[in-house]
Amino acid sequence: MLLSINPGLIIWQLIIFVLLLLILKKIAWKPLLSALNSREQSIKDSIEQAENLKKEAENMIAENKKIMADANAQSMKVINEAKEMSNKIGEEIKAKAAEDSRKLIEHAKEEIKKEKESAMADLRNEVSDLAIKAAEKILNDNLDEAKQKKIVNDFISQIPKN
Repeated sequence: MLLSINPGLIIWQLIIFVLLLLILKKIAWKPLLSALNSREQSIKDSIEQAENLKKEAENMIAENKKIMADANAQSMKVINEAKEMSNKIGEEIKAKAAEDSRKLIEHAKEEIKKEKESAMADLRNEVSDLAIKAAEKILNDNLDEAKQKKIVNDFISQIPKN
């Protein structure tokens, strides 16, 4: 019968199973445990290495952010310095233009003053000559020229200069 229980066979199977366990314990158990321990250590090392790499990557990211912030700050500083310099140069150009304009106006005023003085001197001479001629005709007198000029110059000096 196929389905019947044979107690002798069960005992032999238990004996063989126990012997097989003892043989495996003696021969294969240590290498299996060693392999499992080695695998466990390898996994722990891999996890530790991954954590270290993660920390290193986070440090690099933080350092890169700091470098970027420094670079941005530096570029803003350069931009601000350039703006300040351009403003300063613009102010210097305006100041120089104002100074040049002031000098030009001052020079023009001096030229106008000189021309006015020259024109006034010419006008005085003309007026004195005309006055002398008019006085000669009116008086028909023989005053000498020096006396005539003195009279006219006295008259002109009494006239306001402007």
